[in-house]
Amino acid sequence: MAETSSVRITCTAPVNIAIIKYWGKRDEELILPLNSSLSISLHQDQLKSTTTAVASPAFSEDKLWLNGQEKSVQESRLQALLHEVRRRAAKRPLEDVQREEEVVESVNSEHRLAPPSWHVHISSKNNFPTGAGLASSASGYACLAFTLAQLFGVRGELSGIARRGSGSACRSMYGGVVRWTHGEQADGADSIAVQVIPESYWPELRVFILVVSDLQKAVSSSEGMRRSVATSRLLQHRATVLVPELLRKAEAAVKAHDFPAFSQLAMCDSNQLHAICLDTHPPIFYLNDTSRQIMRLVHAYNQACAEIRAGYTFDAGPNAFVLTTARDASKLLGLIAHFFPPQTSNSKRYIRGLPLTTDPPSLELQCALGFEPQPNALHYILCTRPGPGPQCIFDNEAHLLNIDGLPGN
Repeated sequence: MAETSSVRITCTAPVNIAIIKYWGKRDEELILPLNSSLSISLHQDQLKSTTTAVASPAFSEDKLWLNGQEKSVQESRLQALLHEVRRRAAKRPLEDVQREEEVVESVNSEHRLAPPSWHVHISSKNNFPTGAGLASSASGYACLAFTLAQLFGVRGELSGIARRGSGSACRSMYGGVVRWTHGEQADGADSIAVQVIPESYWPELRVFILVVSDLQKAVSSSEGMRRSVATSRLLQHRATVLVPELLRKAEAAVKAHDFPAFSQLAMCDSNQLHAICLDTHPPIFYLNDTSRQIMRLVHAYNQACAEIRAGYTFDAGPNAFVLTTARDASKLLGLIAHFFPPQTSNSKRYIRGLPLTTDPPSLELQCALGFEPQPNALHYILCTRPGPGPQCIFDNEAHLLNIDGLPGN
């Protein structure tokens, strides 16, 4: 295939962690949530999805590879996202179409636009375990939506496209702290994500991901939401009464750099989510004993400090997202590593991500906490911080597909 007959682009997108949770849909097909939500986009130096898309008139069909394995493109959410991108691309302004025709013979394929009628080959990978409960669908679909938008020249608001793949993906379309508005319109046109603050606004914020399990969960988030919507009487009360106030207070805390208030709200909302899971019939158990021990340790640490210096939040899984600030990061990391020590064989790769020192807790603090060590309870600890939204990559070595649309660089 001649290089000038195909267009290739590679982009990355972040994982996000919800602070005020999305749980339950008012429309399953359009993926419209019962309530608005708030999240932090985590830095791509530690966690990201990478997607390469190649479009060509020579391709006879769309193709997809995930983490090196070819997959069917017939999955309904993927089809919905592809359809929406192509629909938007077909409505491009005339000047974009003329630009496309002018550059079709250009050898610089990195800056060309593909017609929406062309088929596309897509390859996506994560730099973290897909089954580890780290919101791979959010970063993956956000990355896909952003990459295809660049490929086909779709302009304007893109989070609504990402939402068609995964609800939480729309929040990964921006960096920093992001709100996904639940919207009122039946067609979902107003159910989009907006950036509350950029990642540079609160650079002191830190997030420790305590990986308790890297196994696929027994009940998926989508299935859990359906069951809660059908059976939990608490869910509607949370969505209509509790979340609006939590969201307002959380955004105010972020803008004021008020860590104690922010982390307190995060813990309360996380606990509410898992209370709803218990109120679901039959009940859903996403947390395990280690999850609860992490919660105990955070509360004991805050009590010993006589102020809130750490918080936690759990999505639909046992892995903990522990919140803190740069001031307390080394002390808290040392505390966690002391009370959740690794296997000897795993000690070198136990603490990953941001390079941080670990300050072991004093004997006085250990006694004050009254907490027994839990050896081998965690797989590893990943240290990160807020980061930017999707990025285009112009390094030829980063492509996951060659110019012919096949795996390899």
